[in-house]
Parts: sequence; structure tokens; C-alpha cells
Amino acid sequence: MYKNILVPFDFGNSFENVPEQLVKLTDKNGDSMITIFNVITENEMADNVKYQGKHFEDIAKERVENMKFFTDQLDEHGLNYKIYFETGRVINELKKEIESNEYEVIVISNKRSKRDIKHVLGHVTHKVAKRANIPVMIIK
Repeated sequence: MYKNILVPFDFGNSFENVPEQLVKLTDKNGDSMITIFNVITENEMADNVKYQGKHFEDIAKERVENMKFFTDQLDEHGLNYKIYFETGRVINELKKEIESNEYEVIVISNKRSKRDIKHVLGHVTHKVAKRANIPVMIIK
């Protein structure tokens, strides 16, 4: 079905149901590529450099380890993926990523870890769904 899928990864959301949906969206097509995209904010970068001496490569390596629960599930399903990091403001970097690549669909998790949040959609999910010119699948 879809050959080029963007998955903006947010550590504040649960990605439990996402792998099964990705299997359906790719139809286990070997040509499909899932791009897992995460933005390291400028504040996170500054804090990590200042207080822990970690730079972009160190933070990215740590985040790859922290998302292993998700990538292991993708591996189990035989899905092709690549992980990509960027630094900046989340909305701006996501917008650039979407516009500079030929993604066919964006898959976002919206199952919040915290239940006390009053809004149905998170800020980033809402902005992406509102502004993207390609289909956006929001997974609960």
C-alpha cells in the first residue's frame, strides 16, 4: 500500500498500537520504508551539553536505545525503517521534514501516557493534522 511513511516519534506518547497499523499500511511490502523522526529541542540540547556534557551524537544514541521497545516490534514484523534525528523546534522541523520528502502518509501516536491532559489531541499532533498536505493517521 504505502511505500514512504513518516512516524514522528514522541517519548511522551505510547506507541503500543502503532506497529500493527504499520503492518497494515505497508501490507508487509519489502519496498516500504518507515522513517522514525525525532526532534531534539534546542533546550534539551543546551541542558544536555551544559549539565551532562552530551552532544548531538550522544543524545541520538541514547534515544535510539530508549525507542528500542518500538523498533524491536518493527523488526519482529519484518518492517523496514530508518531513524532520523533533527535539532530545533518540533513543529518547524516536522514541517521541513514533511515538505522536503515525498511521504505518502504520516502516522502519529496520540495515546498519552498521562491521563490528566484535558485536550484530546496533543499540541504537535493537532498542528501536524491541521497543516499537513498528505494523509495523517492518528493512532490511539
